[in-house]
Amino acid sequence: MTERLNGKTAVITGASTGIGRAIALRFAAEGAAVVVNDVSETPLWGGTEPTAEAIAAGGGQATFVKGDVSVAADVDRLFDEAKKVYGSVDIVVNNAAIFDATSVLETTEESWDRLMDINLKGQFFVAKRAIKEMMEQEPVNEVRGRLINVSSQHGMVGPPDFFAYAVAKGGTVNMTRQLAVDYGKHGIIVNALAPGRILVRHESDEIAAAEDDTIAYSQSRTPFHRLGRPDDLTGPAVFLASEDCTYVSGQNLLVDGGWMAY
Repeated sequence: MTERLNGKTAVITGASTGIGRAIALRFAAEGAAVVVNDVSETPLWGGTEPTAEAIAAGGGQATFVKGDVSVAADVDRLFDEAKKVYGSVDIVVNNAAIFDATSVLETTEESWDRLMDINLKGQFFVAKRAIKEMMEQEPVNEVRGRLINVSSQHGMVGPPDFFAYAVAKGGTVNMTRQLAVDYGKHGIIVNALAPGRILVRHESDEIAAAEDDTIAYSQSRTPFHRLGRPDDLTGPAVFLASEDCTYVSGQNLLVDGGWMAY
């Protein structure tokens, strides 16, 4: 690796499994000290070794902080621990989310509230505390910090029967623009990383997954010859977190295999 994040501290939510885990491992390989946050330390799939332990086993620096992003006190404790252990918060990846695929008529009040609590209110709590910490830091090469919200291609279109999820991710897209506009003058860079259809399953389940109607639709809709993998997000995330990203802010970077190209 190039050690493009050497000396930086990165807080990553939802980092025990999937996209968050892949980004955490890559950031550590690039030299960052990583604060891993999730509601459980154990991965839901893709191995049994917790993310922070995997980073440490590879010679990197990592700390796990358990917490639910929809609880403001948990978010405060996450950032307090990051500052206590590493002294600064240079990069935040606002990734924690849950997934639901229902039409408006199928969406219950309970499922709406739970999805919005995590996918949108949780991102608000994390973004607010991230901005607060970064505002108190001295700029390094004109930048006080970098916030990366994880949105989705579904936040930019009206995907069939993804009502609450698409509404929440649309909120993330505009939250990113708003924060970039409000805090650019303070040297804070804010962007969103927008995954396309990512197979977040055990490798052994991919054959079964290909038989699922929604995945078959995604394959037919994606110009690239395969669907995405969590590792596909790591290179773009490193760019947004690194000093190569100096005059790019307020953007929703699509990593979707060309889905949104037509």
